[in-house]
Amino acid sequence: MGSSNENEDKPDISEKIQHVRKIRNKHLRMIEFKKQLKLKKKIKKEERKKRRQQGIPKGVPKTLETLREPDQTVIKCEEDKEELQIDVTNSEFGSYFAKSYEPKVLITYSNNPSKKTWSFGRELCRIIPNAFGKLRKHIPIKKVIESCKREEFTDIVVVNENMKMPNGLLVIHLPDGPTANFRLSNVKITPELKRDYKEISTFRPEVILNNFTTRLGNTVASMLAALFHYDPQFKGRRAVTFHNQRDYIFFRHHRYEFKANGTKVGLRELGPRFTLKLRSLQHGTFDSKTGEYEWIISGRRHEMETSRRRFFL
Repeated sequence: MGSSNENEDKPDISEKIQHVRKIRNKHLRMIEFKKQLKLKKKIKKEERKKRRQQGIPKGVPKTLETLREPDQTVIKCEEDKEELQIDVTNSEFGSYFAKSYEPKVLITYSNNPSKKTWSFGRELCRIIPNAFGKLRKHIPIKKVIESCKREEFTDIVVVNENMKMPNGLLVIHLPDGPTANFRLSNVKITPELKRDYKEISTFRPEVILNNFTTRLGNTVASMLAALFHYDPQFKGRRAVTFHNQRDYIFFRHHRYEFKANGTKVGLRELGPRFTLKLRSLQHGTFDSKTGEYEWIISGRRHEMETSRRRFFL
């Protein structure tokens, strides 16, 4: 009886809000509406407190990530992880993870890059160990690939631009691919973050790859990891992070330091800062005409993006 009386005494907020919407005077309607919202928050707070006192565990919040559509390629159990480890060992990145070579990366640009694109490429050269920047000078990508193979480069990064702003990143793993094409956005170089580029030391950074949960995501993460040396120098206290969220890959570059006897960590962002969105993943090296694609996003309004809750990485 007590619980039923309690439910009867509890005000029905939704009905009251519907009643408020019928008030014609705009000023009075807004005052009453704010009162009902305040009351609604108060009731929710009391309910949370009551559940906490009763020891009821917190529910899972409804977000796009938690409501994600099922994907058969998501890595869930230990068996999937073991199978994935075998696939990585037998893939084009097997020799990198076996530490049989040191990465050597060429960073180049579209023809006649603007000042910001040039500065962005130079900062990538400072972040990625053993990276060399060079202008293309109208040389086709295929000829650049053949030249890099002869000079024993392991990867090529091409920074593309549109309207004097960097807008694309082409990553080619040598000698046999794959090739990833990314849309590049939200680029902030070090001066725009009000940081001094001299703070970037020459120590090799740690690489953090976060939230790549599918087989496609693992391939992309392996490509990004293979740009960096597999043996970080922890003395430099530098870390680069590729964080995947809703198929957007956010890049951050930090220097960290421990405080209060190692119980707290302080972070200082060094720059640059940018966001990647995968457009395609191609077997082999770059071939825009006859290349075979492992994954490609469709053209007009992205036909593959049929749902906001469907993610591929």
